[in-house]
Amino acid sequence: MFLDLHGINHWYGTQQALKDVGLQLERGRIGMLGPNGAGKTTLLKILLGLVRPTSGSGQVLGRSLHGDGTELRRALGYMPEADSLVPGLRGVEYVALAGELYGMPRKHALRRAHEVLTYLDLGEARYRQVEEYSSGMKQRLKLAQALIPDPPALLLDEPTSGLDPAGREGMLDLLLRLATEHGKTILLSTHLLGDVAKVCEAVLILHHGQVLCHGPVAALCRRRHDRYRLHLQGDPESFLEDLRLEGVQVLHDNGKGDVRVAVPQGWTTRAFFVLADHHRVTVRGLHADDEDLEELFHRVIDEFAAPGEMIRRTPSRERP
Repeated sequence: MFLDLHGINHWYGTQQALKDVGLQLERGRIGMLGPNGAGKTTLLKILLGLVRPTSGSGQVLGRSLHGDGTELRRALGYMPEADSLVPGLRGVEYVALAGELYGMPRKHALRRAHEVLTYLDLGEARYRQVEEYSSGMKQRLKLAQALIPDPPALLLDEPTSGLDPAGREGMLDLLLRLATEHGKTILLSTHLLGDVAKVCEAVLILHHGQVLCHGPVAALCRRRHDRYRLHLQGDPESFLEDLRLEGVQVLHDNGKGDVRVAVPQGWTTRAFFVLADHHRVTVRGLHADDEDLEELFHRVIDEFAAPGEMIRRTPSRERP
């Protein structure tokens, strides 16, 4: 098991950052979502052994939160949101230094730094000073220092922060490859729903220091029986117009035969095929349009909110 937490509370003076957090999560690709101030950073610090919880107990990869924090950090690679780079060092020197701080012999750390930088496509830039790196290169450099001891799990705090769309896609592809090809457990803390949707198979949602839900995305998202995705062959214009007359709402039409619809109560899927046949349209695909991650997030936040409370939903699919 990756995380096994029971009744974790943490206070900063009179401010409670975490409230009775309980989690049991198996190893895999996990996204941690929540608005600013939800408690994500505090939870990461507790998992790394940098902060002791005020109360509660738990384990990370079988290591106690109340044990030696060094043992926790030896099992985890951490990629912080802040740059945390050392000016004046070359890229390979920075990553090798991280290896030495983990306890690796200097020669081993240097050799491993070269290997990791090559894997992350920074081989040609390894001898450049870190302050000369672009934003995308700096993010990969931070990932490199997290990977140098080859930990079984990675804690990533906003890994696509400051990246352009191409750089963001490249980073997410790297993370997915590390998980699927190299067996790394990933805990991805972010406010970007799209990052979690692409990389993660499980999610935990924090709000006001509380875990609102956690588990596999597929299990948490509600099955829907009032929305469908259709793949059509033929000219669908008159078919879609007939659907509208029957009370069906066309939510999206990409003009290439892919359509999303919401149906009225009592609608049967057979009606799609009857109307399609009448208009000489072929229904090549018909699938339930179940709740997605964005809808799941907003639903659990709304269910948590007190009546009349205004919720600022910072998580989003794309960066502003």
